[in-house]
Amino acid sequence: MMHERYHSSLTVKSRTLSLDMDTNKLIASMPARIDAIVSHGAKAHPDHIALYEDARSLSYAQLDDAVDALAARLADAGVRAGDRVMLIGENSVALVASLFAASRLDAWALIANARLSAVELDAIRAHGKPRIALYTVEASDDAAHHAQREGASMESLDATPIGAFALSAIDAASMQEPHGLPSDAQCAALVYTTGTTGAPKGVMLSHRNLLFVATVSSTLRRVGPSDRVYAVLPISHVFGLASMCLGSLYAGATLRLAARFDAERAGRVLQDERMTIFQGVPAMHAKLIDHFTPRGGLDAPSLRFVYCGGSPLDMSLKAAAETFYGVPLHNGYGMTESSPTVSNTLLDAPARDSSVGPLIPGIEARIVPLVQQGNADDTGELWVRGPNVMLGYYRDAAQTAATVTQDGWLKTGDLARIENGNLYIVGRSKELIIRSGFNVYPAEVEQAFNSHPAVLHSAVIGRSVQGNEDVLAFVELRRGWMVDERELHAWVCGRLAPYKRPSSIRILDALPVSASGKVLKHRLGKLVS
Repeated sequence: MMHERYHSSLTVKSRTLSLDMDTNKLIASMPARIDAIVSHGAKAHPDHIALYEDARSLSYAQLDDAVDALAARLADAGVRAGDRVMLIGENSVALVASLFAASRLDAWALIANARLSAVELDAIRAHGKPRIALYTVEASDDAAHHAQREGASMESLDATPIGAFALSAIDAASMQEPHGLPSDAQCAALVYTTGTTGAPKGVMLSHRNLLFVATVSSTLRRVGPSDRVYAVLPISHVFGLASMCLGSLYAGATLRLAARFDAERAGRVLQDERMTIFQGVPAMHAKLIDHFTPRGGLDAPSLRFVYCGGSPLDMSLKAAAETFYGVPLHNGYGMTESSPTVSNTLLDAPARDSSVGPLIPGIEARIVPLVQQGNADDTGELWVRGPNVMLGYYRDAAQTAATVTQDGWLKTGDLARIENGNLYIVGRSKELIIRSGFNVYPAEVEQAFNSHPAVLHSAVIGRSVQGNEDVLAFVELRRGWMVDERELHAWVCGRLAPYKRPSSIRILDALPVSASGKVLKHRLGKLVS
């Protein structure tokens, strides 16, 4: 879409956590493997509840016992250090225990959401070549369906009630990867991401990657044993895995697990079970507001920290959410390849604008300006470096070399700028639309649509036409609202320069989203191709 070359760049370093804690000390204090989070919790507060779901709860001591028992069962089945253990499920006690059990064997957890189709899971399995697959059949009907399709055998652990699961047969052809390596070199989790192209890539995240983000995020949020965290973000995605799950357990908090997001259910849990922390993607917050506002709002006075990530946050949603929750809506930025966190707004200094906050401790950022067809502006591609950067893409050395430089800079592919120490994400470089020689950032157009009271959320993409690009918009309306494309066009025309205005607006019953709530723009492209 555009020709690029790089200019000299602006490099910014993060601040330390506090005067008496720097990132070197923090890294030195971290354990070698993620399963040590559980064993530490079992010693520090054995009877404190670590996990609970509708069917059961486990204390830290019980969770540690469950991890031991499940690791022993996997070893008996033939799992070795360096093997990939494919975990197919949804948020549940069984999924969390399985994640730590793989770590305890020094195996890799290949985590896949059970809501993926059989075709998608088969593609991941063919690439990742796991030794065995575990399905959380009690917690997920979809996992049970996949287990039945594969002929997996039903199992349970009598002494440690984590719920029924199923195990596939061992794949004798699956090869061991190197193991017993230092924390910063040993892969802990293999997370497949589609990015903007729709082609899955296996992101290798080390134990240090995940522990670093878990430690920093929980410290910045001041998470402690008194916190109750609503865990509805999929643990199969890195946002839910590192920041929500590992970060909360690292701090000794309680995770209230939910397999899927449902607005009515989520609101009742936040209220009735006195959740103190809720992290979600923009669509979750929008649907909660849309569902409960006509019913008198949400009464959740225990909430002290509400966070939005995973997709751009527009100002209209931020304002509505802060009125709805009664606390600031914090924002941040990250990607799977950065484990995921790069920046966060600060607990004591929430942003008043669309900033995703300062860099987290230990991270460097570089803004690399692009020279491209059309106009120049003050944005550039964001590169980051630090202990959060992935080991690489599994079995894809060429793509790894194209994404991470030899001196450790991760090319995020996102367009950003830095002002007054805060990071601002403008959009994806691959999603940048060049119309009549001008740059159009989809997030800016989406914000104009999202400010309309009838719009729940929107997505904007570009389409190549002869010698130019068109701006195409897709919109999902709030339940019960009626508005047509003509009214939406008039609304955004009053808020956008002519070259930013969409040439086409389509109202859909629902935008296609991933299990984590992120809009799948590559699917929208197929609607117009």
